[in-house]
Amino acid sequence: MSAYLIFTRDKTIDEHELATYLKEAPATFAGHEVKYLAVFGAHEDLEGPSTEGSVILEFPTIEAAKAWYNSPSYRKAREHRFKAATYRVTLVQGVRGS
Repeated sequence: MSAYLIFTRDKTIDEHELATYLKEAPATFAGHEVKYLAVFGAHEDLEGPSTEGSVILEFPTIEAAKAWYNSPSYRKAREHRFKAATYRVTLVQGVRGS
């Protein structure tokens, strides 16, 4: 069953760290099956506080999503994200097709 990682950026704190993260993160997908569904496209916050945007990634399973998120290469890259901005990251399991 598919799984989705949703990254919501609330506020940028350090542009330099963010640029480093955005440069390093794509290489961390090597060897992982992932599909980009949304990457900071036009958005409208209909409820809750304003956000700077979101990224939605699709993985084949929750285990595959966690394997990427906890991979050594992504753990190294995400340290820049932690310094760069406040984010919320949510892992959501999809539904079975009919």
